[in-house]
Amino acid sequence: MPALDLAALTALDVHTHVEQDGHGCFALDRELLDASAKYFRADQDRTPTVAAIAEHYRARNMAAVIFTVDAPAGTGHPSLSSEEIADAAAEFPDVLIPFGSVDPHAGKAAVARARRLVTEHGVRGFKFHPSLQAFEPNDTAFYPLYEAVTELGVPALFHTGQTGIGAGLPGGHGIKLRYSAPMLLDDVAADFPDLTIVMAHPSVPWQDEAISIATHKANVYIDLSGWSPKYFPPQLVKAANTMLRNKVLFGSDFPVITPDRWLADFAKLEIKDEVRPLILKDNAVRMLGLS
Repeated sequence: MPALDLAALTALDVHTHVEQDGHGCFALDRELLDASAKYFRADQDRTPTVAAIAEHYRARNMAAVIFTVDAPAGTGHPSLSSEEIADAAAEFPDVLIPFGSVDPHAGKAAVARARRLVTEHGVRGFKFHPSLQAFEPNDTAFYPLYEAVTELGVPALFHTGQTGIGAGLPGGHGIKLRYSAPMLLDDVAADFPDLTIVMAHPSVPWQDEAISIATHKANVYIDLSGWSPKYFPPQLVKAANTMLRNKVLFGSDFPVITPDRWLADFAKLEIKDEVRPLILKDNAVRMLGLS
């Protein structure tokens, strides 16, 4: 299988989820899967495998960053294996870029596992979901993990803002939104200036905070996943067109939002012609260190 051909790609999606492994196990319990599908009005396959994701993106001449969220301490649900996901992605190097995930509450074991995921399984970054993993990202107890990720030279992508996981359920299924406030990541970005951080999603209700952080911290990016572009806050569109044109990344949140749906709405957004290729591919190539 050929390697990633950056010049030939039309886009690079930095935010896609693996929700089912090769053994038929799911990343979330059924109640959370159903609530998420309802929240996003997703009528497509909610749990594609790694192979299915590769086929979906290859057919569109795109590449995709794929990951799961390792959150047993926060959810009580067994996680999918980032090792298996990375090894499966290695069979599709022309379209898939694997990120790993470790539970921050695992302490030293999380640090050791993060190192193995990069050195032995070839992951190119890490995904964190503070609300789902139930941790405050600026708690210094988790700094040894960030130190390891920084030393490994790969980015850390953090969920920010509201989450569709648990939406509409009593108590939100116990998931707390405050853990995903972007300003908590400002501490991390300041204390780890060599760590590339991606704040995932329009960070509603904290969009202005996210814009401020990405403007102030050279090591911080914003991905645009999880929302149809037609619902983007106007200040985000303005920033993407101007001061953050080199810091904003295409992400869909597949499978709950498909790249087809996202790109169709993005085409109608008032984004400058010279900025579109930056958002769709060029900024991600630089953020991931692929160039």
